[in-house]
Amino acid sequence: MKRSDINRYLAEAVVFIGMMNFKFPPFAYWTPEEWLGKGPEFDEIRENMLGWDITDFGSGSYTEVGLLLFTLRNGSSKKQSGSKPYAEKIMVVREGQVTPLHFHSNKMEDIINRGGGNLLVDVYNATIDHQIADSEVTIRVDGHARVVKAGSVIRLRPGESIALPTHQYHRFRAEQGFGMVLAGEVSQVNDDTTDNYFYKPAGRFPNVIADEAPRYLLCHEYPPAAGLLC
Repeated sequence: MKRSDINRYLAEAVVFIGMMNFKFPPFAYWTPEEWLGKGPEFDEIRENMLGWDITDFGSGSYTEVGLLLFTLRNGSSKKQSGSKPYAEKIMVVREGQVTPLHFHSNKMEDIINRGGGNLLVDVYNATIDHQIADSEVTIRVDGHARVVKAGSVIRLRPGESIALPTHQYHRFRAEQGFGMVLAGEVSQVNDDTTDNYFYKPAGRFPNVIADEAPRYLLCHEYPPAAGLLC
């Protein structure tokens, strides 16, 4: 992905998130220059990959297959002492844009429609060899448990959420004609380097073409800590 496109999508997201009256912590807006002066006291942000995250999943067409995220909090997948056992993200889902079919083996999560349009979530069970099962799927939407057919599309209106257990394939998108969606994720510890199982091959982090300077650094781009913690 071109850095100029990433910068543009981040700028659009900031405006949309502001319209939804969702507030981010200060580090969301630190410039690359400010990051150079941040010491090891901010290692939780670096090591747990908090902050901005944008991907086209290797599709080459972000507006069709992609997602913009911000990780607000997260623990360590290494289960370090004192680490948080939970994670939280906010996501901007554009109309016409799909997050590819995938599941997690270690992370149970709730996907929440925080505002904007309607979020559509397709659900399937995964087989032992990571194929799509044709079995009925047990879902829970805001505490309401029910059984649906494989491939059912669950519509989440603003304020609604779905609980996704491990090994349950899911794919989501904003319903056409209703606008962008501000989606949330509350989950167990998130590890995007090892715990995404895509039905079809997909990349998780983009190769960035540096055609201009970054507006904000992405969560996998932070420089090492400056100096020593006093």
